[in-house]
Amino acid sequence: MPAKGVERSAVPTQNEPRSAAIRPTNASDRGVVVVGGGLVGRVTAWRAAQRGLPVTLVEPDPVTDPAAARAASAVAAGMLTPATEATFGEEPLMELGIRSAGMYADFVAELEEASGISVGYRTTGTLLVAFDRDDLAVLTELHGLQRRLGVAAERLTSRECRRLEPMLAPSVRGGVLAPDDHSVDPRLLLRALAAAGERAGAAEYTAAAEEVLSPGPEGARLGVRLSDGHTLPADQVVLAAGCWGEGVRVPGPVVPPLRPVKGQLLRARVPDGEPPIVHRTVRGLVRGFATYLVPRADGEVVIGATQEELGHDTALTVGGLWQVLRDARELVPGVSELEVTETCVGLRPGSPDNEPLLGPTRVPGLHLAAGHFRHGVLLAPVTGEAMAHALTTATLPEYARRFAADRTAAR
Repeated sequence: MPAKGVERSAVPTQNEPRSAAIRPTNASDRGVVVVGGGLVGRVTAWRAAQRGLPVTLVEPDPVTDPAAARAASAVAAGMLTPATEATFGEEPLMELGIRSAGMYADFVAELEEASGISVGYRTTGTLLVAFDRDDLAVLTELHGLQRRLGVAAERLTSRECRRLEPMLAPSVRGGVLAPDDHSVDPRLLLRALAAAGERAGAAEYTAAAEEVLSPGPEGARLGVRLSDGHTLPADQVVLAAGCWGEGVRVPGPVVPPLRPVKGQLLRARVPDGEPPIVHRTVRGLVRGFATYLVPRADGEVVIGATQEELGHDTALTVGGLWQVLRDARELVPGVSELEVTETCVGLRPGSPDNEPLLGPTRVPGLHLAAGHFRHGVLLAPVTGEAMAHALTTATLPEYARRFAADRTAAR
């Protein structure tokens, strides 16, 4: 018989020590074990629990301290921008993003009611601007792609951009307004999903997963071996640990390599009594480099981000922050007056083709929900829906089959 483990309440109070939120659990209970407590793992756990499946989420980091967590979603700015994230050659991924963005309003309403936590959902649209002529040429091509895909996007002159955002630099050459590209606060979203999952019956185990045990001969069963020596038996396992999932041993080559893509960004605050520096998410191209400013209702502004292929390097560098501030200041000079409140580094999990890996693998009972790269926050609603479908039917819904976890083997 496996040893009994410990289970942590998903949302201890702010002053409650982690040990105080621990209670015994019977580790012999089978069901779904979700490895990873980022947005993808938590939305999968919540939706699976809503379907009546017994769910245990395995995560070593507390959701109450997102600044110390490894999950990329704890660092992310929270842009819901399928239109302004559009990239040539990624049209199917953009269509999935548009589907997920269309789900967000109902998803947020349901989640806030289920958790009692507001997630900072803002529907003020996104303004994409160009710094120079070359940037404007790229933006013009992007607008053509948006129109071909039927995305709402309005081309604006430089003067029209500054009318919407008076703090923009006079040098801005023009822009595109995407009224349906919104934003959310991923840290609040994480807390809300943790609370909603707990209320739906999902348990949480505070430990790191080390190995997925394969079903096999002589009565061997699927399960997850943890860093504390315990084993959680399972009928199904979902590996949703982002780029950290490569540290979890799995039976056979069923998980394509996920490359960490480093992003450095900072959080700042508008001085008390001062007007907002931007009223909506502002994304920009500055000499070919992408930058963004994402405002929050409480005066916080998230400014980012680098995109660096440096493995699991999480060092905060002068050069990275300088690049972020340099480009943001070119677009909105007033960022120089903001108070810096936090600097952050996150690792985005990129799949070999930059598309998510969803659903069943060749190992019976083992699923993936990984490889979301820059789109984990945007794709949270559609991922939760698709994974719940896969866990209850063993197949992905039609719209998600292009992103099947075993597609690389099939190809």
